Amino acid sequence: MSPVQLIRPKRFGDARGWFTEVYSEPAFAALGISCRFVQDNHSLSKPQFTLRGLHFQVPPHGQDKLVRCARGRIFDVAVDVRKGSPTYGEWVGAELSAENGHQLFIPIGFAHGFVTLEEDCEVTYKCSDTYSPECDGGIRWDDPAVGIVWPMPEGTQPELSAKDKVQPLLANFDSPFPYDGRPLAPLS
Repeated sequence: MSPVQLIRPKRFGDARGWFTEVYSEPAFAALGISCRFVQDNHSLSKPQFTLRGLHFQVPPHGQDKLVRCARGRIFDVAVDVRKGSPTYGEWVGAELSAENGHQLFIPIGFAHGFVTLEEDCEVTYKCSDTYSPECDGGIRWDDPAVGIVWPMPEGTQPELSAKDKVQPLLANFDSPFPYDGRPLAPLS
């Protein structure tokens, strides 16, 4: 099973709307996800094509993440940055939206980022460790060696934070993340 997983929670609907179970420890354990989440984050990105990433935290405060889009639509990406991985530098991505309810589980050892596909997107994500500024890291969103195909019109410059404009290239990153024997696979 791929370490990065696209999760499609069931929705139960009627005339009032719908209900979904976003997280259940036993259900996630059945998928091989056994981390304990200790922090929830929530972001609002006002402009379309706001790009946040590619971020991670290095040990001892690495973070597993469970990401979902609560309003709007995003393209969410995970990049394998585990030293010795046969899929090092490869990426997977999926559209997450309030409408589809999909979530992306991104384990420790993967850089994470997303671009908003419409205005006023809200993204929530659970983390398995708290924010640690001294462990904060990232790589460039547009690193040609990674080659992420961001779904933006050609020539579009995304809205970026000052930090994301100057992240290092993957070639300049000495990964502290070990390979666990599970290569990255396409999302199913």
